[in-house]
Amino acid sequence: MIKQEWKNKTVVTAFILLGFGNAPELDSLLFLMFLSIYIVTITGNTFIIVLMVANPHLHTPMYFFLGNLACLEICYSSNILPKMLLSYLGGDRSISVNRCFTQYYFFGCLAAAECYLLAVMSYDRYLAVCKPLHYPSRMNGKLCLQLGAASWISGFLSNSILTFLISDLDFCGPNDIEHFFCDSFPIIKLSYSDTHVAGLVTSVVAGVCSLPPFLLTFSSYLYIIITVMRIPSASGRKKAFSTCSSHLIVVILFYWSILTVYVLPHHDTQISPNKVFSVFYTILTPLVNPLIYSLRNKELKEALRKQ
Repeated sequence: MIKQEWKNKTVVTAFILLGFGNAPELDSLLFLMFLSIYIVTITGNTFIIVLMVANPHLHTPMYFFLGNLACLEICYSSNILPKMLLSYLGGDRSISVNRCFTQYYFFGCLAAAECYLLAVMSYDRYLAVCKPLHYPSRMNGKLCLQLGAASWISGFLSNSILTFLISDLDFCGPNDIEHFFCDSFPIIKLSYSDTHVAGLVTSVVAGVCSLPPFLLTFSSYLYIIITVMRIPSASGRKKAFSTCSSHLIVVILFYWSILTVYVLPHHDTQISPNKVFSVFYTILTPLVNPLIYSLRNKELKEALRKQ
């Protein structure tokens, strides 16, 4: 865990993820719960990808982005849940420093990529609802590939500098991370180095990765609502809303949980509200994504019946 490097100085070689507190009697229950969530998440998102690849009727921009989102959610869950499951199964909550920084890097990259991808999906719905005559020419295959690639590349580039800054900090103990996965602020809190720059860069990167996509998403849905309200028939308004309601549910859940985590103050309780709300955007959002799109999407249901 911590090795002696020279006199009066120790170097942390592993962190301890405290998770949801020290309650061994709950380990079995938590293991079964998170295992079920992980299985459903992987199965559901994989099913969406396979269904859209196999069905030519789903080879449209909306489902192309949905396939990217499903792939991202698989990576997102696989970055966090397997380690949690192993810790509850074997009781070993330690994670090496290198693995911890790797987990944080991919978490930050995938979270940023999801923000960008959700914004791209909202723009796609904006064009489909507000500019239907121009939609086929504007949202062509080339633009879809460019927007999808930009979301992934921007997400992975945005967290590189921050991960380097955090990994360059000195950790001399304690090594207990008050979280169920390796996140920036809980890690920075353990360092004895000057963390001002790392903390500042963390805030800047978080703002760049979340605020512009959120504003774009909000603006897109604002224009969609205004356009839909101008439709004279109730059936027309209902049809227009149904095309984007599923995406809106995912966006609200994702951003609501993230904003809650960063707005609420830290608490010195065994299970802080920040830790609980982190479950929403790290574990529950990848879970509900396939459920929402499968149960609320008529085209997916129709494609499933034809298989």
